[in-house]
Amino acid sequence: MGRAALRGPRTGEGEAPPGSAGWLRALGLLAGASLLWVGNPVVLVGVPFLLLAIFRPVKGPLAWGLVGVTAALVTLRGGASGFWFVERGWALLLGGCFVALSLRWPGGRFLPKGLGAVTAAFAATGLLFRARPQDWRVTEWLVTERMDWAMSVALQAARMNTETGTLPLELETQAVGILEAQQAVFPALLGLASLSALGLAWWLHHRIGAGPGETIGSLKEFRFNDQLVWLFIIGFVALLAASGGLERVGVNTVVFMGGLYALRGAGVVLFLTGGVSILGGLLFLIGFVLLAPFLVVGAMFVGLGDTWFDLRKRGPSPRPGT
Repeated sequence: MGRAALRGPRTGEGEAPPGSAGWLRALGLLAGASLLWVGNPVVLVGVPFLLLAIFRPVKGPLAWGLVGVTAALVTLRGGASGFWFVERGWALLLGGCFVALSLRWPGGRFLPKGLGAVTAAFAATGLLFRARPQDWRVTEWLVTERMDWAMSVALQAARMNTETGTLPLELETQAVGILEAQQAVFPALLGLASLSALGLAWWLHHRIGAGPGETIGSLKEFRFNDQLVWLFIIGFVALLAASGGLERVGVNTVVFMGGLYALRGAGVVLFLTGGVSILGGLLFLIGFVLLAPFLVVGAMFVGLGDTWFDLRKRGPSPRPGT
């Protein structure tokens, strides 16, 4: 243990990824921002991107055209509700923290700055809710209402695709259980989605003309400060030993850090296997749909193991002739 930050590929994180790898990473980040959070991913990505474009200006008319389109999409107010203001307020705070860290450490790697921005945004929000508890109750109600609406839309779409217009009671009950679990850990899901959104905003900012510099590294090299394992352990202890508010903090800490360790475990597997083919990727997606909880937990334990054993360092030697 003691590795201080994300270690990029040997060619350097600042180099453009070869071929279509960069676009695949961007699609993965977009999927993370879209699937983990019930809000609008355009807002979560767009606001930090706009702040980066303002404080680290992009170059060229095409780049500024994209900035203008993003600004229009982010500020649209058709049927604006309380949630509209909540998600934009969070995105503005998140993006501001990330830009501040990027200006302070312009040559720094993305992941430490991204994690720092998410942490700072949560800390500032926590202080606000500590001083104004009623704001937290209103925010939680708005988020849970949005999640209820999203689940009802998904269930209604599923019912319309059946001959009887109804779903089995077991499926309805399972959906309610999933919804309740999501509502309990929405801060952790928001944190993971925010990290994905910052990564996409950072990648896009470099892609459209901000000049050469550090961008998003390969998943095979994904790692972070090993000392963060203590945050996972503290969260797990709080989950088991505490109750009420502290228990919920523990649950969300474990889910957030568990997501990071699952990504780290996936990186270890990709590193040791040398990556996957298109067919292998399709088979993995099918398996993930069927066995998602088991695969995520397994990857998390592999990621935790990498903290102590540095599994990529112990990887197999190259085959003769390669």
